[in-house]
Amino acid sequence: MLWGEVGQPSGMPPTDENGGRERSLRSDKTRGEEEPSLPSESNVTDRPLAGACECGAVRYEVADAFLYAANCHCSRCRAATGTAFKAFAGIERKKLAITTGLDKLLIVGEENANDTRCGVCGSLLFSVVRDGAFVHVAMGSLVDAPSIRPTEHIFVGSKAPWFEITDALPQRKELD
Repeated sequence: MLWGEVGQPSGMPPTDENGGRERSLRSDKTRGEEEPSLPSESNVTDRPLAGACECGAVRYEVADAFLYAANCHCSRCRAATGTAFKAFAGIERKKLAITTGLDKLLIVGEENANDTRCGVCGSLLFSVVRDGAFVHVAMGSLVDAPSIRPTEHIFVGSKAPWFEITDALPQRKELD
Protein backbone atom coordinates (compact mmCIF):
# COMPACT_ATOMS: atom_id res chain seq x y z
CA MET A 1 0.00 0.00 0.00
CA LEU A 2 1.17 3.47 -0.69
CA TRP A 3 1.31 5.78 2.23
CA GLY A 4 1.06 8.97 0.16
CA GLU A 5 -2.32 10.23 1.31
CA VAL A 6 -2.57 9.75 5.04
CA GLY A 7 -5.74 7.96 6.02
CA GLN A 8 -6.62 7.04 2.45
CA PRO A 9 -5.16 3.58 1.83
CA SER A 10 -5.51 2.38 -1.73
CA GLY A 11 -5.39 -1.38 -1.17
CA MET A 12 -2.71 -2.08 -3.71
CA PRO A 13 -0.02 0.32 -4.86
CA PRO A 14 -0.70 2.01 -8.17
CA THR A 15 1.11 0.69 -11.19
CA ASP A 16 3.52 2.69 -13.28
CA GLU A 17 3.20 3.10 -17.04
CA ASN A 18 4.94 -0.27 -17.54
CA GLY A 19 2.46 -2.11 -15.31
CA GLY A 20 4.93 -2.43 -12.41
CA ARG A 21 4.14 -1.56 -8.82
CA GLU A 22 5.05 1.98 -8.02
CA ARG A 23 7.49 2.06 -5.11
CA SER A 24 6.91 5.55 -3.95
CA LEU A 25 5.78 7.72 -1.14
CA ARG A 26 5.61 11.45 -1.06
CA SER A 27 7.97 12.99 1.46
CA ASP A 28 8.43 16.18 3.41
CA LYS A 29 10.47 18.26 5.77
CA THR A 30 9.01 17.98 9.20
CA ARG A 31 11.10 19.60 11.76
CA GLY A 32 12.94 22.09 9.66
CA GLU A 33 15.80 19.62 9.41
CA GLU A 34 18.13 20.21 6.50
CA GLU A 35 20.11 17.62 4.66
CA PRO A 36 23.71 17.02 5.69
CA SER A 37 26.45 16.56 3.09
CA LEU A 38 25.69 14.38 0.09
CA PRO A 39 27.26 10.94 -0.48
CA SER A 40 29.26 10.01 -3.54
CA GLU A 41 27.34 8.63 -6.50
CA SER A 42 28.89 5.20 -5.83
CA ASN A 43 26.69 4.86 -2.72
CA VAL A 44 23.43 5.16 -4.65
CA THR A 45 21.66 2.07 -6.01
CA ASP A 46 18.12 1.19 -7.02
CA ARG A 47 18.10 -1.90 -4.81
CA PRO A 48 14.95 -1.99 -2.66
CA LEU A 49 15.49 -2.17 1.09
CA ALA A 50 12.99 -3.60 3.56
CA GLY A 51 12.10 -1.81 6.76
CA ALA A 52 9.76 -2.65 9.63
CA CYS A 53 8.67 -1.75 13.11
CA GLU A 54 9.58 -3.87 16.13
CA CYS A 55 6.35 -5.90 16.15
CA GLY A 56 6.12 -6.32 12.36
CA ALA A 57 2.67 -4.74 12.02
CA VAL A 58 4.09 -2.08 9.68
CA ARG A 59 6.51 -2.86 6.89
CA TYR A 60 7.89 -0.61 4.19
CA GLU A 61 10.16 -0.64 1.18
CA VAL A 62 12.57 2.14 0.28
CA ALA A 63 15.05 2.53 -2.57
CA ASP A 64 18.70 2.24 -1.57
CA ALA A 65 19.19 5.69 -3.08
CA PHE A 66 19.60 7.81 0.06
CA LEU A 67 20.97 11.29 -0.58
CA TYR A 68 22.45 11.89 2.87
CA ALA A 69 22.72 10.33 6.32
CA ALA A 70 23.63 11.73 9.72
CA ASN A 71 23.36 11.29 13.46
CA CYS A 72 21.11 14.06 14.79
CA HIS A 73 21.59 15.14 18.40
CA CYS A 74 18.85 17.79 18.54
CA SER A 75 16.51 17.63 21.51
CA ARG A 76 13.52 16.73 19.30
CA CYS A 77 15.24 13.70 17.76
CA ARG A 78 16.49 12.58 21.16
CA ALA A 79 12.97 12.82 22.59
CA ALA A 80 11.41 11.07 19.55
CA THR A 81 13.81 8.13 19.78
CA GLY A 82 14.52 7.96 23.50
CA THR A 83 18.22 7.72 22.64
CA ALA A 84 21.28 9.97 22.53
CA PHE A 85 20.78 10.66 18.83
CA LYS A 86 18.73 9.65 15.80
CA ALA A 87 20.63 7.94 12.99
CA PHE A 88 18.69 8.80 9.83
CA ALA A 89 19.02 8.66 6.07
CA GLY A 90 17.25 11.16 3.82
CA ILE A 91 15.46 10.34 0.58
CA GLU A 92 12.67 11.71 -1.59
CA ARG A 93 9.32 10.76 -0.11
CA LYS A 94 8.14 9.15 -3.35
CA LYS A 95 10.84 6.48 -2.99
CA LEU A 96 9.31 4.95 0.15
CA ALA A 97 6.18 2.80 0.18
CA ILE A 98 4.31 1.18 3.04
CA THR A 99 3.86 -2.47 2.05
CA THR A 100 1.97 -3.74 5.12
CA GLY A 101 0.06 -1.99 7.89
CA LEU A 102 -0.95 1.32 6.36
CA ASP A 103 -3.96 1.30 8.69
CA LYS A 104 -1.62 0.79 11.67
CA LEU A 105 0.41 4.00 11.17
CA LEU A 106 0.52 6.60 13.92
CA ILE A 107 1.25 10.04 12.47
CA VAL A 108 2.56 12.50 15.05
CA GLY A 109 2.33 15.97 13.52
CA GLU A 110 1.02 17.30 10.24
CA GLU A 111 0.82 15.50 6.90
CA ASN A 112 3.92 17.29 5.58
CA ALA A 113 5.86 17.50 8.84
CA ASN A 114 5.63 14.51 11.15
CA ASP A 115 7.10 11.48 12.83
CA THR A 116 5.54 8.30 11.43
CA ARG A 117 5.37 5.42 13.87
CA CYS A 118 3.78 2.03 14.23
CA GLY A 119 0.54 2.55 16.11
CA VAL A 120 0.85 -0.91 17.68
CA CYS A 121 4.40 -0.97 19.11
CA GLY A 122 5.32 2.73 18.79
CA SER A 123 8.50 2.21 16.75
CA LEU A 124 9.69 5.33 14.93
CA LEU A 125 9.90 4.48 11.22
CA PHE A 126 10.60 7.81 9.55
CA SER A 127 10.04 11.54 9.78
CA VAL A 128 8.37 13.47 6.99
CA VAL A 129 10.44 16.63 6.47
CA ARG A 130 11.17 19.54 4.16
CA ASP A 131 7.53 20.48 3.47
CA GLY A 132 6.62 16.89 2.62
CA ALA A 133 9.25 16.38 -0.08
CA PHE A 134 11.57 14.05 1.87
CA VAL A 135 11.58 11.41 4.56
CA HIS A 136 14.28 10.86 7.13
CA VAL A 137 14.24 7.10 7.57
CA ALA A 138 15.18 5.97 11.08
CA MET A 139 18.12 3.73 10.18
CA GLY A 140 17.33 1.39 13.06
CA SER A 141 14.05 0.50 11.35
CA LEU A 142 15.80 -0.81 8.24
CA VAL A 143 15.84 -4.62 8.00
CA ASP A 144 18.33 -4.56 5.11
CA ALA A 145 21.66 -2.76 5.30
CA PRO A 146 21.76 0.43 3.21
CA SER A 147 24.81 1.35 1.16
CA ILE A 148 25.02 4.74 2.91
CA ARG A 149 26.38 5.38 6.40
CA PRO A 150 26.03 8.52 8.52
CA THR A 151 28.65 11.05 7.46
CA GLU A 152 28.44 13.48 10.36
CA HIS A 153 26.93 14.38 13.72
CA ILE A 154 24.54 17.34 13.57
CA PHE A 155 23.14 19.62 16.26
CA VAL A 156 25.87 18.58 18.67
CA GLY A 157 25.38 21.94 20.39
CA SER A 158 22.28 20.41 21.99
CA LYS A 159 23.51 16.83 22.44
CA ALA A 160 22.78 14.96 25.65
CA PRO A 161 25.37 16.05 28.23
CA TRP A 162 25.85 12.45 29.38
CA PHE A 163 26.76 11.21 25.87
CA GLU A 164 30.29 11.36 24.50
CA ILE A 165 30.85 11.18 20.74
CA THR A 166 33.83 8.87 20.26
CA ASP A 167 34.03 8.41 16.49
CA ALA A 168 35.90 10.58 14.00
CA LEU A 169 32.87 11.84 12.03
CA PRO A 170 32.65 15.62 11.63
CA GLN A 171 30.55 17.39 14.26
CA ARG A 172 28.34 20.36 13.46
CA LYS A 173 26.99 22.49 16.29
CA GLU A 174 23.97 23.45 14.14
CA LEU A 175 22.99 23.28 10.48
CA ASP A 176 23.75 26.29 8.34
